[in-house]
Amino acid sequence: MSEPWSTHKPTAVLVFADGTVIEGTGAGASGAVVAELCFNTALTGYEEILTDPSYLGQIVTFTFPHIGNIGANDEDIEDLAPDARRGAVGAIFKADITNPSNYRSAGHFNAWLEARGIIAMTGIDTRALTAWIRENGMANAVIAHQPDGQFDLEDLRRQAASWSGLEGRDLAIEASLQQPAAWTQTPWVWQSGFGDGGSHSAHIVAIDYGVKRNILRLFAGLDCKVTVVPAKTSAEDILALQPDGIFLSNGPGDPAATGEYAVPVIRKLIDSGIPVFGICLGHQILALALGGRTTKMHQGHHGANHPVKDHTTGKVEIVSMNHGFAVTSDSLPEGVEETHVSLFDGSNCGLRLVGKPVFSVQHHPEASPGPQDSHYLFRRFINMVREKSGAPALAER
Repeated sequence: MSEPWSTHKPTAVLVFADGTVIEGTGAGASGAVVAELCFNTALTGYEEILTDPSYLGQIVTFTFPHIGNIGANDEDIEDLAPDARRGAVGAIFKADITNPSNYRSAGHFNAWLEARGIIAMTGIDTRALTAWIRENGMANAVIAHQPDGQFDLEDLRRQAASWSGLEGRDLAIEASLQQPAAWTQTPWVWQSGFGDGGSHSAHIVAIDYGVKRNILRLFAGLDCKVTVVPAKTSAEDILALQPDGIFLSNGPGDPAATGEYAVPVIRKLIDSGIPVFGICLGHQILALALGGRTTKMHQGHHGANHPVKDHTTGKVEIVSMNHGFAVTSDSLPEGVEETHVSLFDGSNCGLRLVGKPVFSVQHHPEASPGPQDSHYLFRRFINMVREKSGAPALAER
């Protein structure tokens, strides 16, 4: 936040519906955008965070002060269509963006932000802003950057006040690919880069509500043929692809809004007997399809240090999270078990349908960014697929 005695003219502002204005230095793209303000506590992975389609419609406040100092590259992007910029629309940093210092850097982070159309601001006490969000909730706000420092603050306030927010909005349709696509890239390995899938022991169809690349890489790395289909693909068209397993992806927006067209499809897929696995938004929509409810969270969960307990193993794992809606635990009907729970606030983080190969988690086991404690969930799902075909199980690790 600009000091009151400073003569530096602010080139960026964050304007709230009540007229509150936070001044800073502009970075990235110029312009203004209204969105929901949230925070992320991860220490690394800023490029993956900002390109996660689950952040569509949001401004991300980074609690870690030094963002951008290792530059940017094309390997750490998570959305499937980077030219469409399906990710966060704004970002807030404490320190100014420095010149990159990392052997993997392919360019300056500020140029990367500008190319993606992300409006950013620096010079902000992001931890104080995070404390405000924790107390007051994720607010609607406008982030604006003008190099000449000229702002119509009253107009920006009106934009923030008139924006309807994320509740009731289906953003998955905006984040989704519009045509089916094959995926073959396998996980990144140091000094080798990404690989390419060869043998295919199973066919996974991923419904794209805003899927992340590393999720698909982990499937390909487990010898799966992966087909990505648009969010509104019918159950009949999905089953016509003859999948061995069906994946419900992460994504942005209100699960109840996306569920209006996704829930009937998912119910038909469950009835087919094919194993189903969901992550994040996919978890929430699966819960709706099974008779549960979702709710908007006060501050959401955004970070790479969240403790979650897996009731099926009794183990606690540290996970990556990014969600502003959650499944209401006591809404889960008989026959649907809660499998994972947040040790921060006790909120639901996983479920399974008793007697059927159907389960999901709220957190991001693909760990991009984040710890790899939950990678075992992909093997758990593939083992459900292999069990149906009579193939030997993989070791969960």
